[in-house]
Amino acid sequence: MSISTEDRLRHALRLGARALDESDDLFVRVELGIADDRMRRTQRRRRVAIVAALAGAVVAVCAATIERVPPTSTNEGAWIMDWWILELLWFAGMVGLALWLGPFIRRFGKSYAADVFRSNPRTGKSFIVLMDVAYYLIFFAYILFTVQFEPASGWQATVAADQLRATAVRLGGILLIIGVLHGANVIALPIIGRLLTLNRHLDDQTAPADH
Repeated sequence: MSISTEDRLRHALRLGARALDESDDLFVRVELGIADDRMRRTQRRRRVAIVAALAGAVVAVCAATIERVPPTSTNEGAWIMDWWILELLWFAGMVGLALWLGPFIRRFGKSYAADVFRSNPRTGKSFIVLMDVAYYLIFFAYILFTVQFEPASGWQATVAADQLRATAVRLGGILLIIGVLHGANVIALPIIGRLLTLNRHLDDQTAPADH
């Protein structure tokens, strides 16, 4: 007696269902996944609110500090800002960038460091902490090196093209430094992890010989 295709399919599904192992913590993992998703949505809304608040603060400061020159026969009127106001905005923006960029890099670097230091997870965590310290030291040192307490040569009492160019160069400089250091870290990290793993294996092999 031939077996129909429907019976074969039913039999295969039953065998597959029997081969499955029941997971005791399935409901807990589902709950944790839902909680993580809810937390990510909350964090995303907070980040958007913080960015909107910072943008609103910058707009408010600019609106309160920018003045319009009365029009004359040769000038239709222009918007001016004192040079030190742009310096304060630059300083606040750089500090905010450092405080935002550090956790951003750390969040995406944890999984990479975990893969590199999978045999030494404690070393990986310590490495991330040390790199955070180095990152903040470099960032804030650059800010202190480049901050201006008086108009530089060629600057005017109000914001002009020279000061705008100098501000853009300083911003590009710190982004270039952080990018180069981050790229070098990404390339060197697997080498460091490999060397640490080899040293650990050598220590484990020489330990029984010493005894």
